[in-house]
Amino acid sequence: SKTEDASDDNAVLLIGRPVEALRTWLEAAPIVEGAVFRAIDRWGNIKARGLTPQSVNAILKSRCALAGLDPAEFSAHGLRSGFLTEAANRDIPIQDAMQQSRHRSLAQASSYYNDAGRSRRRSARMLG
Repeated sequence: SKTEDASDDNAVLLIGRPVEALRTWLEAAPIVEGAVFRAIDRWGNIKARGLTPQSVNAILKSRCALAGLDPAEFSAHGLRSGFLTEAANRDIPIQDAMQQSRHRSLAQASSYYNDAGRSRRRSARMLG
């Protein structure tokens, strides 16, 4: 994440298609150390430096536009917060979701949980 570096001992569990995409990228790059997601210049050369948060956001918006979506409706932050919102909608415990999203603050993570799925919660039916 933008607040961690290679010396931090953090990991997330990935299964399925994301793993295959990551393996393909690591083999094509070929990356054995350092940043996983790196800049690529206009000639296709892979740089040693990792992508900046601004670069990730620009790439996301560019890809949205190519897919015919309005780039103004998407952001890299929106993907991360959307992950937590969807986890809440699926009744995944916030602690589990935070391990994957790498949120450190319970207060911040819970702000995405507060309104998600409220109408389905048992507490919403208590007064009925």
